[in-house]
Amino acid sequence: MNVLILGGAGQVGTELQALAWPAGTVLHAPSRTELDITDAAAVAAALDAGSYGAVINTAAYTAVDKAESEIAEAWRLNALAPAILAAETARRSIPLVHVSTDYVFAGTKAGPYQTDDPIAPRSVYGASKAGGELAVRTGNPRHAVVRTAWVVSPHRGNFVKTMLRLAGERDKLTVVDDQHGCPTSAGDLAVALMTIALRLAEDADAPTGTFHCVNAGATTWCGFARAIVAGAARRGGRAIPVEGIPTTSYPTPAQRPANSVLSTDTLTAAFGVVPRPWEAALDDILDRLMGRVAAETSR
Repeated sequence: MNVLILGGAGQVGTELQALAWPAGTVLHAPSRTELDITDAAAVAAALDAGSYGAVINTAAYTAVDKAESEIAEAWRLNALAPAILAAETARRSIPLVHVSTDYVFAGTKAGPYQTDDPIAPRSVYGASKAGGELAVRTGNPRHAVVRTAWVVSPHRGNFVKTMLRLAGERDKLTVVDDQHGCPTSAGDLAVALMTIALRLAEDADAPTGTFHCVNAGATTWCGFARAIVAGAARRGGRAIPVEGIPTTSYPTPAQRPANSVLSTDTLTAAFGVVPRPWEAALDDILDRLMGRVAAETSR
């Protein structure tokens, strides 16, 4: 079976290509220059050439703050492209797995967000991703919209790598401590996306709709930073203090949700995916970036 991965150079796309897919599965991950997913004719030609069993779209405009001034570009990649993908995959009866974000929510709810909670994005990025969700839902009945949050990995730029770099340069870090969410390993997300895509490709009656995929547990950006610095210190990095600050002390062009904790209950019920704790996922990422803790390697 052929599987088309869009956004293959990103964190999740890289992890998707590193997975052990079932024998006989052939992955195709064209670069941005090889396939412009905002060009309907190009997408149609690519789908006709590949005989795909499933398409996984991880491509997106993710520069949250720049999106406030690059509105058209954010909507082009986050809404127009999914609309094209949904229409073209539906014409060929190909299931579409599309990655979305916690930023579609306002962030004002007291508890975890469920998949059917009302969306109310407060940024251009969030609004454009909400537009992409709607396009996928209305364009292809055989879809899975998978919302995720706070994605990190050993690849490309992300919060873990930024904190490691800053911890090596500074004597103290100050990090926002009143935004709550769920750190997510790109590798764990990739496994869930593979599971969903294979099920949709092989089972015409597989569950469709919207799902949340994040690692289990919640924290703040400051709590996440403290865990990163502590984990790095166990691996030989510098142990420096991490001070919590309010969002008001770190203004940004885009408004972030104060609470973007996501419930993964529907994902588990539909596909049997049970996310592990974010702390365990972080340890694996730090192992890949810095090596295992000496005490563990000496056992």
